[in-house]
Amino acid sequence: MDKNEKPNVILDLVLAFSLKVISYAELLEKERKFVVANQLLKSGTSIGANVWEAQSAESKVDFIHKLKIANKEAYETEYWIKLCQLAESYPNPDGLQDAILSIKKVLGKIISTTKNNNYTHSK
Repeated sequence: MDKNEKPNVILDLVLAFSLKVISYAELLEKERKFVVANQLLKSGTSIGANVWEAQSAESKVDFIHKLKIANKEAYETEYWIKLCQLAESYPNPDGLQDAILSIKKVLGKIISTTKNNNYTHSK
């Protein structure tokens, strides 16, 4: 990161999370849990892709839309993580549950704040 660049919490969170998801999906594949590994990998890394894409949004409406898609992917990812936690034959997805909850909270706050700022400026 450039020293003049401000830290971006959500970008840092989603990048770190995507790397954890990749590692866990690789573990699932070694255990021959291919279907869930693929679903988790797709939804878990899609969160970051949508958040990163939102950084070049054309408008506040576009920004909110992209973050809402990321949030939907976060909810889907949370499902796959929960499924892995509950399935006895699956390895424990250590740390993924806490990480996805943090991401959902931050995304929710950003969406809410951006919406409120948008409405405030349009009055």
